[in-house]
Amino acid sequence: MNSTFEPTLAEASPAAEPRQRSTLYDLLATTEHTAIGRRFIATALGFFLVGGMLALLMRLQLATPLAHVMGPDRYNQLFTTHGSTMMFLFAVPIMQGLGLYFVPLMVGARNLAFPRLANFAFWIYLFGGLFLYIALLSNTGPDAGWFSYVPLAGPEHSPGKRVDVWAQLITFTELSALSVAVNLIVTTFKHKAPGLSLDRLPIFVWASLVTSFMVVFAMPAVIIASSCLALDRLVATHFFNPAEGGDALLWQHMFWFFGHPEVYIIFLPGVGMVSEIVVTASKRPMFGYVPVVLANVATAILAFGLWVHHMFATGLPQLGASFFTGASILIAIPTGVQFFCWIATLWGSRPKVDVPFGFVLAFFATFLIGGLTGVMLAAVPINLQVHDTFFVVAHFHYVLIGGAVFPLFGGLTHWFPKLTGRLLS
Repeated sequence: MNSTFEPTLAEASPAAEPRQRSTLYDLLATTEHTAIGRRFIATALGFFLVGGMLALLMRLQLATPLAHVMGPDRYNQLFTTHGSTMMFLFAVPIMQGLGLYFVPLMVGARNLAFPRLANFAFWIYLFGGLFLYIALLSNTGPDAGWFSYVPLAGPEHSPGKRVDVWAQLITFTELSALSVAVNLIVTTFKHKAPGLSLDRLPIFVWASLVTSFMVVFAMPAVIIASSCLALDRLVATHFFNPAEGGDALLWQHMFWFFGHPEVYIIFLPGVGMVSEIVVTASKRPMFGYVPVVLANVATAILAFGLWVHHMFATGLPQLGASFFTGASILIAIPTGVQFFCWIATLWGSRPKVDVPFGFVLAFFATFLIGGLTGVMLAAVPINLQVHDTFFVVAHFHYVLIGGAVFPLFGGLTHWFPKLTGRLLS
C-alpha cells in the first residue's frame, strides 16, 4: 500500500483555485441576485426612514398655528423631497428589490438574466438618492412639489438649480426601475425551470411580472417629461410655455400617465405578498388562482386609462372627463375580486395569527378606506370640491400605507428567515 500523499488536481495546480477577489470588488461588482436584492431593500428602508423624518418635521410645523420650526422656503423643500423620496426612492425600489431577491428563487433560475444590469440599476438608484439629499443639505433641494407642475417648476418661476436636481433624480431612478423591470421579465420567461408553466407560477411572481410590464410602459413617459422640463430650463426650449406655442397641461398629461400607473406599480407587488401570506396562514392553496392573476393583469391595463382623474379641476371637456370617471370606478372591480378570493381562502380555516398576518389584517382595513375614498374622488363633482384639500392627501396615504407599506412589512417579516438566515424572536 502506497502511503505517500498525492495531491489532488485542485491542490496541485494553483491555477485551478478560484481567484480571491477583494471585499471592495465584491461590494462594487457583485452580480448575485440575492445580494443586489438585499441592497435595494436595505437602501430603500434607509430612504424610508429619512423620508419619514422629513414628514415628522412638516407635521411639527403644521401642528400649531404660527409655528416657527422652519420657514416657508425650507418647508417647500422638505415637502418636495419627502414626496420624491417615498415615491421614487422607497416604494418602487423596495418592491423591485424583493422581486430581484425572490423571483429567481421562485422560478428556479440560477441568477437573473442580466445580472450586471441589475448591479448597474442599484448604483444609479443610490447615486440619485444621494444626489437629492446632498442638494437638500446644501439648500438646493427641489421646491416645486414631488409632481413639479409647470409653470411653477419652469425657469420663470423657479430660477436656480433646485428643479434641475429633481429632474436629474427622475432620470436616475427611472432608468434604474426600467433596468430591473427588463431583468425580471426576461428572467421569468426565459430562465424559469423546465416544466414550470405560467399557470403554476407563484402569485408573487405574477405580481412582479405584471408590475415590470407596467414599468416598461409607464416610466418612459416621466423620463421624457423630466427631460423636456430640463431642456425648457437649461437650453430655452418651450415645451411647456404657452406664450411660445407650448402647453402647460402637457406636463400634467405626461406626468400622470406615469403617475397613476405608478400607484399600481407599488400596489401590485404588495397584493402579491398578501396572497402569499394568506395562503401560508390558512394552509390552503389560493382560492381562485386564475381570477387573482387576471385581476392583476386587468388592474395593470386599466391603470393606464384613468390618469385624467388627477386633472378634473383643469377645465377639460366634461364628456372626456366622464370616460375617465368610468375607468376610475371600474378599476375597483379587479381589487374587489382579489379581496373576495382572499376571504374565500381564509373562510372556514383557522389562520395562524402571527405578525405577517397581522399586517395583512391592517392592509384589509386601511386599504379598504383608501379604495372607497378613491371611488368617491372618481366622481367629478366631488373631486372638484375636495381637490387640493387634505381629503386627497388622506386618500393618497391610506392607499399607499394600506396598499404598500403594510403588505411590505408583512412580506419582510414573512420572508425574514429567507432573507437573513435568522428567525425572528
